[in-house]
Amino acid sequence: MKAARPPRWYADPARLGLAALAVSAAAFFLLPLYVMAITSLKPMEEIRLGHLFSWPTQLTLDAWHAAWISACTGVACDGVRGGFWNSVSIVLPSTLIAITLGALNGYALAYWRARGAALLFGLLMIGAFIPVQVLMFPLVRMLGPLHLVGSLAGIVLVHVIFSMPIMTLIFRNHFAALPRELFLAARLDGAGFLRIFVLLMLPLSVPMLVVAAIMQATGVWNDYILGLVFAGREHLPMTVQLNNLVNTTTGTKLYNVDMAATLLTSLVPLAIYVISGRWFVRGIAAGAVRG
Repeated sequence: MKAARPPRWYADPARLGLAALAVSAAAFFLLPLYVMAITSLKPMEEIRLGHLFSWPTQLTLDAWHAAWISACTGVACDGVRGGFWNSVSIVLPSTLIAITLGALNGYALAYWRARGAALLFGLLMIGAFIPVQVLMFPLVRMLGPLHLVGSLAGIVLVHVIFSMPIMTLIFRNHFAALPRELFLAARLDGAGFLRIFVLLMLPLSVPMLVVAAIMQATGVWNDYILGLVFAGREHLPMTVQLNNLVNTTTGTKLYNVDMAATLLTSLVPLAIYVISGRWFVRGIAAGAVRG
């Protein structure tokens, strides 16, 4: 007796529904991106015709060039390139410091449980649920006398502070899921706090480090409100300059330049996910957010 052949995917209603859902979700996210991309490649004369979804009849990169070096983001008209380098100077230290401190906190809470460690961890988790806007004014009052408001050090410090709960949670859960026998064996061999952390824990945490780096880097890069309040005029991130460019009310509205600037702002997070996506999925599967 021959075994019944499984139905083909197009004859299975469940698979058809899943495929339809996946296509719908992809279209929901990709259609705005498509409109932004083709609009940024059109001259304004073609945009004014109103054919939103039509492919450009005359491809041009003039809007991208203008968005990068000559678009007005306020008083200055030097494009978003200044904001790009400002964002880079904010993201790099904010990511490195936050990951280092979060990994150390998670490692200490998982293996070196001092008195009050559970209370400290609970307070950190409470901090993760407090809206940023609630703490904005107290932080300004605290950092103002230290001359940190409006400085690069100030905006980096604020990002590190707000990242500590989630970074600590990620690494604490990861280290707690590792075999405790590895830690005990290292202790029997005479290794101390930092030696175990650097030589044992970090090599076992590469996927988790990538997950944390992606989360922190993209979060800081996409931030607007903290950069607006704490970065100062000399260190405004790319998102703030993009907002200034798009909301400029003087002169002719250049939609192709606005779309090009928006895509330029989103290229870095997109590149991070494309390059590190495999590691991100591996880290999540290994238990980055497992309790």
